[in-house]
Amino acid sequence: MMTKINIDELAEELISLRDCIRWGVSAFNAAELSFVQGMPSALDEAVYLCLAALHLPPDFSEDYFDCRLTQAERRAVLGYYRQRIEQKKPAAYITNEAWFAGLSFYVDERVLIPRSPFAELIESHFQPWVMADEVHNILELCTGSGCIAIACAHAFEHANVVASDISADALAVAEINRHNYGLEDRLELVQSDLFENVPNRKYDLIVSNPPYVSEQEMAGLSDELKLEPALGLAAGELGLDVVIPMLKWAREFLSDSGILVVEVGYSWPALEAALPNVPLLWLDFEYGGEGVFMLTAEQLDRHRDDIEAL
Repeated sequence: MMTKINIDELAEELISLRDCIRWGVSAFNAAELSFVQGMPSALDEAVYLCLAALHLPPDFSEDYFDCRLTQAERRAVLGYYRQRIEQKKPAAYITNEAWFAGLSFYVDERVLIPRSPFAELIESHFQPWVMADEVHNILELCTGSGCIAIACAHAFEHANVVASDISADALAVAEINRHNYGLEDRLELVQSDLFENVPNRKYDLIVSNPPYVSEQEMAGLSDELKLEPALGLAAGELGLDVVIPMLKWAREFLSDSGILVVEVGYSWPALEAALPNVPLLWLDFEYGGEGVFMLTAEQLDRHRDDIEAL
């Protein structure tokens, strides 16, 4: 077990930005931190937190890594590192920032930290399954921070977007991000249990990264993941408690040419087992990720009985 970090002592010994980063990597590895919330490694996270503490951009040149830091700057970096190590606090909660689809979002402990492969689908405009100029209305269920809805609004500049969440706390964070991107006129935020309070219209694209963590997975979460809101993670014994009612109601809100795209993560085998006759199309991702399926409106019509039987 790592001892408490003595910032005063370390601030005397670590001189350069590179010194701080090297120490951070070693300390993160010694503390056996988990890196599943956006950062792939201890090095990436140490660099990110160091630059954030110094108010430097993420693409700051390594040519300056050997520059001497002031005492105040060293203490700022070490303060971030201490939160990460002693509290196991995820980096995004320390900086109140997460990146998704090339966009920066405000996040705090009221929402999950964005890390969905949905970004790749949005950046490609969900091609070849929809034509971008034919997408006029988009609905995101379980929006959390609003990152998927806002990224969709950027990708489909002429579409209106509705984003819903059951959590008022999550919607308060989504409102911050909506305001930061000036999307008040095109993005509607709705507090709703799935489709309950969603505006009754036909959507050309319905997307969701809902809670999908099974009871067994919840019991084994890392300390970092346990700091995220359980409401955004837990989905019953098999991880399907949210996606099944979503499937039952989606067709009522989907246009005849629309598609439904949902992430269910590691619960995908359970969903396939529950719907063996439904042709769930599992999407591939160039940059990693799995457990995202797509269904067309026509497929939802054709397999209505199978879905209703769940």
